[in-house]
Amino acid sequence: MKNLKYYLAAALLGPASYGFAQNQDDALRFSRTQFGGPARTLGIGGATSALGADLGGVLTNPAGLGLFQRSEFSISPGLRNSSTDATAFGSTGTDSRGSLLLNNVGVAFSKRRADDDNFSPWRGGTFSVSLTRINDFNQNLRYSAQVDTTQGNIFQRLKYDQNTTLDALAYEALLTERDNIGTYIPPRDFGRTNQLTQGETIQNRGGQTQFDFGYGASYRDKLYLGGAIGIVSTRYNSVSTLTAVDPAPPSNQRGTAFGSLNLREELDVRGTGINARIGVIYRPLDVVRVGISVQTPTYSQLTETFSSSLDVTYDSPITVDGRTYTSGQASVDPQERAYTLTSPFRATGGAAVVLGKNGFLSADAEYVNYGQARLGNDDTNNANNAPIDFGPANDAVRRLYGSAVNLRVGGEFRYDIFRLRAGFAHYGDPYENNSRFDRSQNFYTAGAGLRQNSFFLDVAGMYTRVRQFYTPYVIPAEPPQTPVVDVNDTRINVTVTAGLVF
Repeated sequence: MKNLKYYLAAALLGPASYGFAQNQDDALRFSRTQFGGPARTLGIGGATSALGADLGGVLTNPAGLGLFQRSEFSISPGLRNSSTDATAFGSTGTDSRGSLLLNNVGVAFSKRRADDDNFSPWRGGTFSVSLTRINDFNQNLRYSAQVDTTQGNIFQRLKYDQNTTLDALAYEALLTERDNIGTYIPPRDFGRTNQLTQGETIQNRGGQTQFDFGYGASYRDKLYLGGAIGIVSTRYNSVSTLTAVDPAPPSNQRGTAFGSLNLREELDVRGTGINARIGVIYRPLDVVRVGISVQTPTYSQLTETFSSSLDVTYDSPITVDGRTYTSGQASVDPQERAYTLTSPFRATGGAAVVLGKNGFLSADAEYVNYGQARLGNDDTNNANNAPIDFGPANDAVRRLYGSAVNLRVGGEFRYDIFRLRAGFAHYGDPYENNSRFDRSQNFYTAGAGLRQNSFFLDVAGMYTRVRQFYTPYVIPAEPPQTPVVDVNDTRINVTVTAGLVF
């Protein structure tokens, strides 16, 4: 019989094992988008719903296209850095990730009647095509700690909730064995020190970009109407590597041989979605603008690919069925599954005060109920797979998530051809019960620019500190014994926009 200590290490397979399943985490990850656009939009905190004449405003209120006086083209590359502190089991690990991004590229074709042309009350219209980054997943995080194996630890996971795929990996890597009726033997003690050095690194890559076709028109330069269709491209890749090492030297291991293990899991998601927006901006006074808009739910078809592998080393050779081993390896071939996600609708209202040639002030409020997100089967791409019961996952979405209000304020000061900007955005906590953890997000932005008759150049910087709470594994016991990794992610984004007016 293989040593029971092998099986104790196999229980470690629970930590980062998302498995091959779509759940409430996916629903939130791909529904909680952020404001984006050219540097001007970012510099004022994304507060564009009542402002108009901004390619970034197509995301919030396409009626703003009706305020364009001339056509323009712009491109906005950016540099983003994410620095994380991940605290788990009383220890903190730091990591960082830098990336080059294309935050926005777009063109607006505007046609406007001359001021003395009174043939029609419709003064002009603008058609736009733009690509905007609305979500960024690029992030590295890691932690490493000494774990006491005698208290509420991961060794208990398989005792309560065995996972067939993970059990198979452990068995093939010589960590476990079955009894005479095929049941995996449950874990017992780990070793003399009752300590384990456990670590994990996670590398997240990808983002969401939205390709928009929009049109806005001006009625008597008082009322502006607009609509847009958005096509959302989603790319997400997460690689988790879990390591576990028995810190006791071989002489102190009661004759057992387990040394270390390395579990690698990769989750890759690709997909496309579609949504639509309509909006109105009204100018009751020359200096005041108010706007409202709504966006339909985004319907996406996503394909998920999951793979995993396990490598184990032993401090001394082990004998299994008459053969000697110093290591064990096992892997699961990539598995693919398609599903659908319907993210919640959004409603936005805002106001702007234009201070003549001196600048403006603008503010937005956006409502979104994350509890309305829904997962479903993609029958068109799963012809050879049995349908998944998404009832439990959707019940979890309704139970865990609720409504949130996202606030954005910003302003611009003008002096001759120069511009100075500042903004702030607060994105509310999407969780229904947020008494324990606050997952709201605050964004601080600033920017500058210059604008001439046929050319403009802008730069913006955005700073935010995002707090996330990552659960590496769940032990469904009473009382709950589920650890939480506290992640503080400091993000800095610098964007430069170059544009032509024609």
